Amino acid sequence: MNGWENFFVGELGAAAALTGLVFVGISINLNKIMASPYLPNDALEALTALVAVLFITSLMLIPDQSLVARGIEVLLAGLVYWVVIVLLQINTLRTVPPTYRNRILRIIVVYQLAALAFIAAGIVFLVWGIPGFYFMVAATLLSFLAAFIDTWLLVVEINR
Repeated sequence: MNGWENFFVGELGAAAALTGLVFVGISINLNKIMASPYLPNDALEALTALVAVLFITSLMLIPDQSLVARGIEVLLAGLVYWVVIVLLQINTLRTVPPTYRNRILRIIVVYQLAALAFIAAGIVFLVWGIPGFYFMVAATLLSFLAAFIDTWLLVVEINR
């Protein structure tokens, strides 16, 4: 794990700060978000992505764990993240107006890639060990990107 601690500490701090900012952004437009049949799901998706990063990076900072233990933790947390995202996205697709469906589908792809990258990281830790850390980088950055896209929609685009 030499050298990776700094990455996880940085991502943990970023995820914590961004989670707080997303809460503030959602609270600013809460009435508009709650008036929509699908925007509450988008808000929860953004928070889920950031909390998943927060949770998983916290697990990575537990000292003296084997790569197998890390793999199991990341795999299970990634699966929970993916299931929550899928359930939210199914509900969103049922309620989103057709005019916004293409935009929503693009966001769905980013969330799916992020969650599946965490699952892949867990599997790679279990099978090959160290390379799982590189999948963690991809998963973390994709989660931040997905949360950013949804937050932009909830804070800026909602007011256009």
